[in-house]
Amino acid sequence: MQPTTAWQAMAQRPVSFLTSSWPWRSLAYLSGGVVVGAAAVLVFALGLAAGLTLLVVLIGVAPLVGMVLVSTLVARVERRRLRLVDLDHLPDPHRAPDGRGLRAWTATRLKEQVTWRELMFTLLSAAALWWMDLMVLGFSFGIPATTIASTDRDTWPWTVFGAIVLLASPYTVTSWAGARAAMARTFLAPRDKELGEELREVRASQSRLLDSFDAERVRIERDLHDGAQQRLVSLGMTLGLMRLEVPEGSAQAELLTQAESQLSTAHQELRALIRGLNPPVLADHGLVAAIEDYAGRFPIPVTVDLQLPERLPRKLETTMYYLINEAMTNIAKHSGATSAQVRGRYHSDLLVLDITDDGQGGVDPEAGSGVTGLADRVTALDGRMRVSSPVGGPTLLHVEVPCRFA
Repeated sequence: MQPTTAWQAMAQRPVSFLTSSWPWRSLAYLSGGVVVGAAAVLVFALGLAAGLTLLVVLIGVAPLVGMVLVSTLVARVERRRLRLVDLDHLPDPHRAPDGRGLRAWTATRLKEQVTWRELMFTLLSAAALWWMDLMVLGFSFGIPATTIASTDRDTWPWTVFGAIVLLASPYTVTSWAGARAAMARTFLAPRDKELGEELREVRASQSRLLDSFDAERVRIERDLHDGAQQRLVSLGMTLGLMRLEVPEGSAQAELLTQAESQLSTAHQELRALIRGLNPPVLADHGLVAAIEDYAGRFPIPVTVDLQLPERLPRKLETTMYYLINEAMTNIAKHSGATSAQVRGRYHSDLLVLDITDDGQGGVDPEAGSGVTGLADRVTALDGRMRVSSPVGGPTLLHVEVPCRFA
């Protein structure tokens, strides 16, 4: 799986991380934080001076408006800078102003909770964060460089210490950059209630579609079981009665044998279809048992390692079953793999699922392959999916879905 944050890159590949672009991106992120924080301090100081000058006339409104303007601008810059160490897009949670002009814009902003979170983050950045950025950069690069440069016979232990600190600087810088980015995302990310009405409706529509698909799948399974399957059983009984009237070894007996063979094949296929639509083992025993049952009938060896504290909520359980089912079907059809693995864990209200195979790789999610349908299923559950599939393999499908047990 390709890392999406500097923290992930450092944790997943701590050695090859050193030769990647992530340490340099983290360095650029902290360096930019020093510049943005220092600029915020300067602007706040100038704004405070102007506010004190106009205090008698505007009764302190000018400083407040100025601080809102500065914090909104700083937040916009921070959301863009965040892409250096966190590739997940952070949308702008502000809504359009109720009117035109600075007065309408200010009135709208002052009514939004995100404005005050941005102001708190800007004040925190101006007061402390940029100093901490500067301290981390100085400790990681400035102090070791000065120590090494001033080497003599009496200070060589400090030179060794400086060299060690310098070698560890990519990890130090990236660790603080990741922590700072997580803090920025906490303050600047939109809350659910701040999402646009259109986006909320899209998510609600996705949830309704999942529910309707689930209900329709159950209805089709019931109709096939109670209708078509029973008719096939009845047809088999009719063929059996006909055989009693047909002499053994006759042409009609041969035709009856062929008909019974075709009927048996159709019955088996219909039974497999019904079991795939709504597998009884999923309803009775849960996701782990259902995947183990499916893996036991899979054409290539599959290792199943699913560890869940209890059964998942019904909608999530059903969706994850069909997601795994479809992913494994794609493996069997297109990958040329000789083995596969399904691994799942539950941690901190998050269901994490990894599906891997040793096939030929080269899966491109942007090319409209079957992976697109899987991504849609995950998105409908407010989750996210990542695919790592270099040419020659192996292929990793990584899924993270929010999950809370009742």
